[in-house]
Amino acid sequence: MAGPYPPYRPGGTEGYPVAAPEYGSPEAYPYPSPYPGPYPAAYPGPLPPPVGFSKPAGSRKVLWWSLLGIALVGALVAAVLTVGGNRTATAGFTDSASKAAIQGYLTALSTGDTETIARNNACGMFDAIKDRKSDLALARLASDAFRKQFQRADVTSIDETVLISSYQAQVLFTMKATQAPNSRPARDEEQGVAQLLRQGNQLLVCSYLRRTAAQY
Repeated sequence: MAGPYPPYRPGGTEGYPVAAPEYGSPEAYPYPSPYPGPYPAAYPGPLPPPVGFSKPAGSRKVLWWSLLGIALVGALVAAVLTVGGNRTATAGFTDSASKAAIQGYLTALSTGDTETIARNNACGMFDAIKDRKSDLALARLASDAFRKQFQRADVTSIDETVLISSYQAQVLFTMKATQAPNSRPARDEEQGVAQLLRQGNQLLVCSYLRRTAAQY
């Protein structure tokens, strides 16, 4: 049935169909190729030498500092263990030195030597104190309280020394005391605790406490 549109005629000469372009021919790829020539099969020329990646210097420093820190911690632990195992030969707090310092303090209490008592109780600050009246008054009270109980006291042994630091120690000792007249009966030997401070080559008794009585 005839219509407004002419019948389809295949293209080509005299109505024959147009042959498809061969594969690989320029007509098959009408758009320009991204590469002007054939893609090279191999890298032109010899390959460059491989690039070496060295470890950053910062990581080496961190490693050395870590090893140094571990060594220091080990040395500190060894020092603490040594102090605990050999208490009488560390930091100047030998048994003989502690015994002499405590004996000197007890003798000052029994004889009323207020300056020696105040010097010990000031715990290293006595020479820097400008007004020492209150310190000497407290030393006098401590001596009076001690002499009401004892005529004298002699340190017989150092029972234990606990190091607080390289210049401080807490010392447990035993003393043999002679009772004062009209005082309450007490044991012949009593224990006391003294807080010692090492100032230069001198040991000071910062405080003294009898195990069965108040502090003097």
